[in-house]
Amino acid sequence: MKKLVSAIAFVVMSGLLLTGCGNTKDSAKTTEPAAPATPQKIVIGLDDTFAPMGFRDEQNNLVGFDVDMAKEAASRLNMEVEFKPIDWNSKEVELNSKKVDALWNGLTITEERKKNIAFTEPYMANQQIIIVPANSSIKTKADLKGKVVGTQDGSTSVDAIANEPDVQKSFKELKLYGDFSQALMDLQTSRLDAVVIDEVFGRYYTAKKPGVYTVLTETFGTEDYGVGFRKDDTELLNKVQKTLKDMKADGSAAKISEKWFGKNIVK
Repeated sequence: MKKLVSAIAFVVMSGLLLTGCGNTKDSAKTTEPAAPATPQKIVIGLDDTFAPMGFRDEQNNLVGFDVDMAKEAASRLNMEVEFKPIDWNSKEVELNSKKVDALWNGLTITEERKKNIAFTEPYMANQQIIIVPANSSIKTKADLKGKVVGTQDGSTSVDAIANEPDVQKSFKELKLYGDFSQALMDLQTSRLDAVVIDEVFGRYYTAKKPGVYTVLTETFGTEDYGVGFRKDDTELLNKVQKTLKDMKADGSAAKISEKWFGKNIVK
């Protein structure tokens, strides 16, 4: 009898243990991993001399089209935004070393940059224009033969010129500057014969100095601007992309564009 009772007790206890183990296993199966939280702050890397996209006003405040766009996007994502001026020639290093979270400052989408940067869809089109002094005899790209031409180091203006090697070889010299403003100042003082420059900056700058410069009809091509992120930061990229799409749909992006350009040029 004692043996029978012991056997029954053993069976009951074994069943309880198995049931307990089964519940633990099922519980582990049904536990969903927590979704990654949206960061509370996004650090935007920019060239703070690139008007009207991102630059300093007379009070030394960072302002501009891209600054306003980034502020609006961050507000909709309930994120704090910090703008960090960087050496634009080292922008990919700054991004991938996590010193900044995004590059948002008239950043041109290129196949070469896509190797190291993930981009949003284009939000604006841009051209590489040629600016000369108002009294210049230069009327076409062919007239740049034997001339000293300047542009910003690390910019896509350099790439645009390189895409037309015959034209570049005809230059007397291609001078590279830390930023477009320096190149344009040298153009005004006759140290350069022409400057190749992003249209958004070039037209903004020349409009403030009427009669000083002329923009040629010919260009070095058209390109698209996008916001750049680290390749593994897909969640933040997707959230910003959706927010940009919403801003275009509800007219907020158009309003910001009209403030800075006098018309809606958002793509």
